[in-house]
Amino acid sequence: MAMKSMIRNNLFTLSAFFVLLVGSSALAQRPATPAASPTQRPAAPTTTPAQQPPATANVALPPSKVALIYTSTFLDAKGGIAKFNSVLTKLNGEFQKQKDDITQLQTRGQTLQDEITKLQQAPAGTPIDQRSLQAKVDQVEQLKKDIQRKTEDAQASYNRRRTELFKPLEDEVGKALEAFAKARGINVILDGDQLPLVYAAPSLDITAAFIAEFNSKNPVTASTTPPE
Repeated sequence: MAMKSMIRNNLFTLSAFFVLLVGSSALAQRPATPAASPTQRPAAPTTTPAQQPPATANVALPPSKVALIYTSTFLDAKGGIAKFNSVLTKLNGEFQKQKDDITQLQTRGQTLQDEITKLQQAPAGTPIDQRSLQAKVDQVEQLKKDIQRKTEDAQASYNRRRTELFKPLEDEVGKALEAFAKARGINVILDGDQLPLVYAAPSLDITAAFIAEFNSKNPVTASTTPPE
């Protein structure tokens, strides 16, 4: 991947970093039971099973309230989470020099390639310095190797630094989303960007409401800029 495209616009995909399940108190207190293997039926009970309650008996069921959120919106420049955009700007700024260096190498390589093409397409009979032509070809090949190496190194460094900067913020957003859900009695939040949804009522989408609340409680200031 070229460094130009790596750093441009929305470079990294913020993959579904959470599918948040906020259990009700009834679910949280229910003891866990091991799931049966999909290829085996549960073993038959060795003792007489307890009498089942009548079908008409009242059984307490946990409430079910589902909401959708679209995490890709978090990185929207205008309607997203301000802190994400602030950190992304910082991240891209740190790698601007590497981007510029690679761009310069690409420009130099293109200039040499144009010179080679011009010499190769010269009219028949035009004297050509073959040694000079071969030297240019060799330079282009070396530049290709340098560009690939520098791009791979920059990409690896970029990915490491991205994790360093974004992981704490992702954790912060995850905790805020959990608190948001609990405060509104939401039991399940699904990432609409990661599910093959056929239809979802607009009322299920909490993206804008959550972003607005998070931004209001976590304004971007000099003190919130990630440390070096």
